[in-house]
Amino acid sequence: MEREEFLKALDEVVELAPGTLHGQEKLEDLENWNSMAMLGYIALADTASRVQLVPRQIRDCDTVDDLLRLAKIGEQGQ
Repeated sequence: MEREEFLKALDEVVELAPGTLHGQEKLEDLENWNSMAMLGYIALADTASRVQLVPRQIRDCDTVDDLLRLAKIGEQGQ
């Protein structure tokens, strides 16, 4: 899955209008970034990149770009 497509899917997970997230946003500033959104992100990462994550890995993320790196979005071969 390409970066922009993943970002739009992540917009949906955190209940934002498509095209809202760009990467530099801080997770703590996203009103709907909560445990349910985290589970949605885990499922999205698995579907998009076949990356299996656990919540403790996500706790170290500060920004949307951190989530993208964790999900291996934008890496060669994805």
